[in-house]
Amino acid sequence: MYAIVDIAGQQFKVEKDQKIYVHRLSDDEGASVEFDKVLLIDNDKKVSIGTPTVSGAKVTAKVVSHLKGDKTIVFKKKRRKGYKVKNGHREFLTELVISDIKVK
Repeated sequence: MYAIVDIAGQQFKVEKDQKIYVHRLSDDEGASVEFDKVLLIDNDKKVSIGTPTVSGAKVTAKVVSHLKGDKTIVFKKKRRKGYKVKNGHREFLTELVISDIKVK
């Protein structure tokens, strides 16, 4: 059984006991979070597609930790002009473990 759910503006394919990293959520570590923007559910080859969401469906997850992602280097250069700019960037992430997918 899996579901496609909208979490913090991004869509994720999730299954029970799966670990995912999403954009930083405001919930505390150890808290339980429910997401009701479920776009699709596949329950043993029985597919339910929402218009735009599946009514009565919820995905429950537990916040494991808040962390920072890997560093991304942004380097810009224009040849023969002497222009070079180097920038670094790290995303703030939240680690979630999917605990349950409910369908009514």
